[in-house]
Amino acid sequence: MIDVQIKEVANKLNITPRAVRFYELKGLLSPSKQPDNRYRTFTEQDVWRLQTIVSLREAGMSLADIKQALEKWDENDREELQYYLELQRSVMMSEWLQIKQVIETTDHMIDLLKAEQSLPLDHIFLLAQESRKLREQRSSWKDTWGFNQLAPTHDERVATNAGNYADYDQALDLIVQRVQPARNERGLDIGTGTGNLASRLMERGAAMSGVDQSKEMLRLCQKKHPALETRIGNFLALPYLGEQFDFVVSSFAFHHLADEQQWLALDEMRRVLKPGGRICIADLMESNEKPSGKQEYPSVLTLTDWFEKHGYRTTIQPMNEWLHIIYAYKEDRHHA
Repeated sequence: MIDVQIKEVANKLNITPRAVRFYELKGLLSPSKQPDNRYRTFTEQDVWRLQTIVSLREAGMSLADIKQALEKWDENDREELQYYLELQRSVMMSEWLQIKQVIETTDHMIDLLKAEQSLPLDHIFLLAQESRKLREQRSSWKDTWGFNQLAPTHDERVATNAGNYADYDQALDLIVQRVQPARNERGLDIGTGTGNLASRLMERGAAMSGVDQSKEMLRLCQKKHPALETRIGNFLALPYLGEQFDFVVSSFAFHHLADEQQWLALDEMRRVLKPGGRICIADLMESNEKPSGKQEYPSVLTLTDWFEKHGYRTTIQPMNEWLHIIYAYKEDRHHA
């Protein structure tokens, strides 16, 4: 074990001694002090801890979150530390998507200005309003369903194949048949829960990733399926960069979205798909539009219309009164 002083450790990590003292003041580290001159002495463990703090700050984590993460590390709770890091990644992805939306809105404004040789305020105002609406939808996402509490009994409930989960197993099997994953294709399961759908696709040779907002669902999922990559996230801000997946699937989760959130979720699916990728959703859906416009569940007709407008062909498989499967694929990809 080697001991160093504050200037040495600051130089080593390319930060200022003042920053080191600030982190100490905030209770993030506590180097020992020499009794004769009160100089701080940093052990290898102190240097590692400071390096961790610097890295997490660079990743955008707040001091409060860093303190909690380090406390979990000290308690040897690696699972909770992983959750904090994944949560931070989810937050950063949401912020990145918001910035991307602002850039795209600005680009549209510039194009309008070039085309019309003037400042079309009405058009620009509509663009700004739409950008604001998307930002608010992402930032207002909350788990209002208590999935962390439901996680321990999730598999028992779906195994009944009754109620909202009627024809559950049959629906998952049909998704696999529709998607027809080729070996080593990469797929994403949104709202993966405990990994029941993703595991079926993995059995067919696909490399699967699962996204869920519930850390308890993902904890159980990892125990059941260690080979499945999981990430904290939600429909409105998928924690992946663009064009990563050959196909995207979701089962019994999409209906939790509000109407306007559904379009944002579909855009997110399209963003992470490779060119020519396909989408399959099994969920509770309305088969007909209601005259009042108030739908209890997503509308099959409205969803298929969105897919067709974005260059997809669709097949619809009704499973019972409410449960439908929508399979969307590009025109140049043949599927039975």
